[in-house]
Amino acid sequence: MATISVGVITHEHGAHLGAYFDALAACDEVENVVLSDPSGRCFQSARGKLGEKLAATYDSRDALLREAAPDLALVSYEAVQAPPEINAALEAGCHVFAEKPACVRAADFEKLVRKAESRKRHLMLALANRVTPAVQEAKRTIARGSLGKIYGVEAHLVADQTRLKSPSYQSKWYAQKARAGGGHLTWLGIHWLDLTMYLTGSGVVEVAGFAGNVGGQPIDVEDSAAVTMKYANGSFGTLTSGYYLDRSYHSHIRIWGSGGWLEYTEWLGERVKAPLKWYSTIEPGTKGVQVYNGPLDPRGYTPFVRECARACAGLQDPPITGREGLRALKTIFSFYQAAKTGKTQRVEL
Repeated sequence: MATISVGVITHEHGAHLGAYFDALAACDEVENVVLSDPSGRCFQSARGKLGEKLAATYDSRDALLREAAPDLALVSYEAVQAPPEINAALEAGCHVFAEKPACVRAADFEKLVRKAESRKRHLMLALANRVTPAVQEAKRTIARGSLGKIYGVEAHLVADQTRLKSPSYQSKWYAQKARAGGGHLTWLGIHWLDLTMYLTGSGVVEVAGFAGNVGGQPIDVEDSAAVTMKYANGSFGTLTSGYYLDRSYHSHIRIWGSGGWLEYTEWLGERVKAPLKWYSTIEPGTKGVQVYNGPLDPRGYTPFVRECARACAGLQDPPITGREGLRALKTIFSFYQAAKTGKTQRVEL
């Protein structure tokens, strides 16, 4: 089996590091891992999760890239600081896996996408819901034409308001606009926004809506976004993205077409046993509502990191391209401009 080396480039504010260390430890495609963190705060947890697979630690990104020369750089930095880290990894010849949103301006990420393309390197934004088995089945269902022509999309991803009341959370980079670029939509809603485009195979070309802090907590990013979208295929869609609950998540995606409909539901306080349903008037051999009864796992960051590693080893296509990540980011930042100005914005793909 082809294997790769991975360099984790992070700092004291790196997000999802525990999940990433677990994923790297579980991936047979990853031969060894090196780690840079100027603060050194994550070294102990990395050793505990990676064991002998952790080959070396560094106090600087440059030393890691120069001495270890990893095949893949996993960059987990706060958004405002991420572009230079990603750029350095690309300059060193690495493929890059980047914690989202990886920028506070889409233009900064676009430059990185162009560099990655020119150097034939993968640049993969951490939108891990793509590889969930039920999502893959939903994509196959739509791709084979079971819904006919796509007419409309309705999605929502709602998380808890509780976290916003914690002073420790309020101090995090993803709760501060200057450091994160945005709030719920940038941090969580981006996953469902990306899935609407991934499943339908069509990007957003126009966007409008409202964003604000409806809960009134002392943060300067939105806790609520109501997004209206026009897709390249001519269909329309809406996305509700917000912190509203006391705990857990409410989330779903519904897609309607000329020949039927599809609904994907994720978490509603407890794990959903049948996350995918669809109905088709044109698919041969089907009658009534179809219910997905396939596997629910693997899911989360481990299978996504594995697919990224396999892509870097030349074993498969990447689970997300740089252009697809850029498409989601451009849609979000165009939406923020639309909400600010009250005017519909074009999304230049």
